[in-house]
Amino acid sequence: MSENNAPAKQNRIPRNLLAVSLGSLFTDISSEMIVHLLPLFLTNVLGAKTAVVGLIEGVAESTASLTRLISGWLSDKLGKRKALTVFGYSLSAVAKPLLLLANTWPLVMLLRFFDRLGKGIRTAPRDALVADSLQAENRGFGFGLHRAADTLGATIGLAIAAAVTYAAGSSAVTLKAETFHLVIWISIIPAVLGVLALILLAHDVPILPKGESAAGPNPPAPIAAKRRMSPRLVGFYVVIALFTLGNSSDAFLVLRAQDRGLSVFQVMLAIFIFNAVYTLASAPAGSRSDKIGRGRVLVAGWVVYALVYLGFALAGASWQIWVLYALYGLYYAMVEGTARAYVADLSSPEHRGTAYGIFNAAVGIMAFPASLIAGILWQGVSTWQGFGASAPFFYGSAMAIVAVVLTIFWLPRLAKE
Repeated sequence: MSENNAPAKQNRIPRNLLAVSLGSLFTDISSEMIVHLLPLFLTNVLGAKTAVVGLIEGVAESTASLTRLISGWLSDKLGKRKALTVFGYSLSAVAKPLLLLANTWPLVMLLRFFDRLGKGIRTAPRDALVADSLQAENRGFGFGLHRAADTLGATIGLAIAAAVTYAAGSSAVTLKAETFHLVIWISIIPAVLGVLALILLAHDVPILPKGESAAGPNPPAPIAAKRRMSPRLVGFYVVIALFTLGNSSDAFLVLRAQDRGLSVFQVMLAIFIFNAVYTLASAPAGSRSDKIGRGRVLVAGWVVYALVYLGFALAGASWQIWVLYALYGLYYAMVEGTARAYVADLSSPEHRGTAYGIFNAAVGIMAFPASLIAGILWQGVSTWQGFGASAPFFYGSAMAIVAVVLTIFWLPRLAKE
């Protein structure tokens, strides 16, 4: 047993995994400095309503979804993943400083679209590049490590944003434009470093037939199909899409935290706690999925999500928000890397970019109605007043339970087909 595992342990962190992890780390330092302040900038500075916040987040994610699908397919056709990955990160790096010019919410929506367009271009080729560089028995760990690096960057970015908002006034409940602009200026540096890390360290690897990987010989995954998409992979797309329909933008968590009395600085600290838990738990959760199976870890993660959103719906005191953000980090650690490893398990190398493109497209497409529904449930639209701040979280919790039920009772049946 130890002899069989030795080569796998030596190759657990290949060069591409290191390159992508560093690229994600620096990019998330930049992105997370901005993204959680953006809904506050929209509502506090530009006077936008929560329905507008939902519209912006939904359009930004969903409009780029087709790009995710195309970029994944294109990386399969070209047999090259690096160029698309680098271009996607570069586009996001350029879009962020242009927010300094945004003085209306439509302009914010346009720039947010270009930022997410960059993410749409890079995500599927990047995930396929990581999967191509890992052995099957280490995929959960590898994707977990990447998510940990990504989230460590988010944690550092939030720490910087928290420091800036604290310096601007630790007790301030609303965000000022000059504070937001200072954060944007600082975010430019790590955004550039993230692109450079990928340019200098990443390299394309051969897309090998099933049973092999760039990391070495690899026994075929027992559930992988020879055809382009197995029934179980299609079923997993359906489950992910339904779950995402209830998974509105995290901007609504920020607004809920503010609604429960947290200052801007305290909101940044709460999200810092979320990212710290996410960072610490990602690699262990990914390794656990390597041992007990992806489905069990996904189900456990979605149960945690359902409880967290139920908690946000019922929260009556500010201290409860801190606890819920910590548990939210645990959900992310259990699901994000595991879901990506699961896609690799269920897809063949020559179609892996397309498989990740469909996966990310499904998430992105459903993000638009999810965020729009959340905004309408909260504040209403036109003459309808909505159900209040708890409504989108009750809805999200219910959709997570739907995903749990389907994963337990429906996906195993598809495995037999």
